[in-house]
Amino acid sequence: MTNHDIVVVGGGPAGMAAAVAAYDAGCTDVVILEREPSIGGILMQCIHNGFGLHKLGQELTGPEYAAVYAKEVAKRGIKVYTETTVTKVTEEKEITAQNREGILKIKAKAVILAMGCRERSRGALNICGSRPAGVYSAGTAQKLVNCFGYQVGKKAVILGSGDIGLIMARRMSLEGAKVEAVCEVMPYSGGLTRNIVQCLEDFGIPLYLSTTVVRIHGEKRLEGVTIAQVDEKRQPVEGTQRYIPCDTLLLSVGLIPENELTRLAGIPIDPITNGAIVDENCQTAVPGIFACGNVLQVHDLVDYVSEEAERAGRAAACLTTDTQSIALETKAGYGVRYVIPQVIRSREAGAELFLRVTAPFGKVRFVVTDGEKVLHTAKRLKAAPGEMEKLTLKPEMLKAATGPITVSLEVMA
Repeated sequence: MTNHDIVVVGGGPAGMAAAVAAYDAGCTDVVILEREPSIGGILMQCIHNGFGLHKLGQELTGPEYAAVYAKEVAKRGIKVYTETTVTKVTEEKEITAQNREGILKIKAKAVILAMGCRERSRGALNICGSRPAGVYSAGTAQKLVNCFGYQVGKKAVILGSGDIGLIMARRMSLEGAKVEAVCEVMPYSGGLTRNIVQCLEDFGIPLYLSTTVVRIHGEKRLEGVTIAQVDEKRQPVEGTQRYIPCDTLLLSVGLIPENELTRLAGIPIDPITNGAIVDENCQTAVPGIFACGNVLQVHDLVDYVSEEAERAGRAAACLTTDTQSIALETKAGYGVRYVIPQVIRSREAGAELFLRVTAPFGKVRFVVTDGEKVLHTAKRLKAAPGEMEKLTLKPEMLKAATGPITVSLEVMA
């Protein structure tokens, strides 16, 4: 058993930013545990640009953005264990991990969970048909193309309009493949507007909303798929089926926070976000254990991941585990799907609320209330589920609040 002040589980963008922030806040005994051969996480396969505009003030590719933080980690001499898989985290902040050298047991004063998320698989969709080659999750196809140089197919259909699916539609086109269609079961896209424009419209790729894949055809290799429109209950509408010949089906049907370790530690999980319930410092219900990045909530931009992780890192360094103060709960009102943090403990520094809406809206106003008292309002020209919203509450707004803090949406004319 070895002892460290802070252990960061995961060496992706969240883990690196949290470790650097904790070090800069005065805690120099920080270690990162990463299961891949190098730190960087999912960024290493995201070779497209668009990273760092908010955080670094420049447009970088994924590997370039990761290199910026990897350099900061190395500059501070933060210990990194690569090819090391964490198998258990306890409420007492004891970590069990394993690598080629054997079993590691570490006792920490604080633990930062930054394991990221995984893709929802075909098995969760219950699509009829056989199991031929040529069906990939969008992230797997992205890694095969960008990291290993494989061409996964020549004629593709993409199910799901999340950002990874949209980006892979463009990537497949650039590699010479023909993307026949992008199908989305919802009546709106789940990706960023800029990705819809740059990845679909610029390449003439059709997007079919309220449409899904109902059958996969082929034995050894995918030969085609049958798509159909769906009703408001997401059930296929009879008579709308259409066959599309293709040799590749990419699934971009959602990301799931990787929270198995979180559950093992006895930390409560929010059923909406599938991430831990946290306060304004990203601290979970277990004092001294923090969660940040995509393991907490699925983000649109890596810049927001880094900002959230830095907040967790600074809090872990200060070990702000004061649970005696009266906590304010946050709740989602009309038009709002969820609000993070779910609990606000410290009011002196204010709080940043992150949320997503339930459906696309035009001009709206977000209203933050404490009972009948309005604490804050913010106008937006539009709001969509695919784009995260951030509201900042100043300390003076929270001082007299008794809770719960409710965030609602009002549609403006």
